[in-house]
Amino acid sequence: MNLLLPALVLSFAAASLSAQQPAEKTVPDKVRLFIPYKDYSADDNTRILELYKYLRVADVSDGMDVVGLQDVGLVDPEIHALWKDTDKFTHRVVGIAVTARYVPTNKREPKMDDTIIGRWYSTLTTEAFTDVLTPGSMLMIDAMEDGETRSIGSSNIRSWQKRGMVGLVTSGGLADTDEIIYHKVPTYFRRLARGIRPGRNELESVNRPVTIGGVLVRPGDVVMADGDGVVVVPRERAEEVAAAALPFLDNVARERYIRETGKNPWKQ
Repeated sequence: MNLLLPALVLSFAAASLSAQQPAEKTVPDKVRLFIPYKDYSADDNTRILELYKYLRVADVSDGMDVVGLQDVGLVDPEIHALWKDTDKFTHRVVGIAVTARYVPTNKREPKMDDTIIGRWYSTLTTEAFTDVLTPGSMLMIDAMEDGETRSIGSSNIRSWQKRGMVGLVTSGGLADTDEIIYHKVPTYFRRLARGIRPGRNELESVNRPVTIGGVLVRPGDVVMADGDGVVVVPRERAEEVAAAALPFLDNVARERYIRETGKNPWKQ
């Protein structure tokens, strides 16, 4: 095993934060963006997440039904939990979506030495979304079509966690699963993959709408994941859905809710 590789990957990731390919600052006249970006305050994000503290995916799905969003937001079950904690349920997670999209590259290199790999990490296939991760973020990576690319590994996922990411959902591939499980980072994914990003994919956008498991995900949406899969709640309906989901809590969650909030909405 090449013991230098993890160090090289870490150095490339660090370089990517300081030497990223510049994002477009203006939109050409011929480009039309029909789904606007809306920025929510940290306080509002915290308030919304508190509403989902006691809920499960099944509860949220039921709440979506109640408010007329049947079969909306239910991510394809192919995207599943990498690991499950059936003792303390630490794999359960809810967060505010930060989105990124990687696409297959059409660029090739005659060889992929350390210099070229570093250049790719710092320009074409960066992790620019790291800069916008905040406490409570759920990182949503759309990378379904990038083949054998491992867009996620143990080093970068831990660095994202340090920026406040509470969990990750991807339609693409990941590697280093033993280490991710060891560190207990809530992770939901479609497939295993082994190839590094350089020479395989490019970062297309950050905090634009993406699709994951057949579901539209916009930055700011509420994302919940547990052993039953992943559900995405449109932000403008998040309060309504949470209120509709509360009656479906199981008995254990009800007891905890009553104990911790001092409220009992189930009392006759």
